[in-house]
Amino acid sequence: QVRLVESGGGWVQTGGSLRLSCAFTGGTFSGHCLGWFRQAPEKEREKVAVTYTGGSSSAYGESVKGRFTISQDIAKATLYLDMNNLTTEDTAMYYCAAVRARAWMCQSLESTEFSDWGQGTQVTVSS
Repeated sequence: QVRLVESGGGWVQTGGSLRLSCAFTGGTFSGHCLGWFRQAPEKEREKVAVTYTGGSSSAYGESVKGRFTISQDIAKATLYLDMNNLTTEDTAMYYCAAVRARAWMCQSLESTEFSDWGQGTQVTVSS
């Protein structure tokens, strides 16, 4: 049973940075599409970034391109999201998700196709 635990959320001022972490346990880290999603109150869940375990390519939502970076530490089975130049529009609950899949599938997967989810970590950006 895969378990995902996010950490690193918090409060930051506009223009600041945060690093989110997602610890992956209970399964084999390899062979998964991994993603970060976020959901703000009264808004739809939004795909932030996705990647493949051990893969070099990633995909980002339009609103975070150039500001956020998804990365992973295979030895630690941990996924990261580095967020820079944060704005109030980035305020949301951030979730880590995973699904066993082929690498070529990752960029096109919708949130409903990810099978495993963390509990979320809140990011609040204030001006």
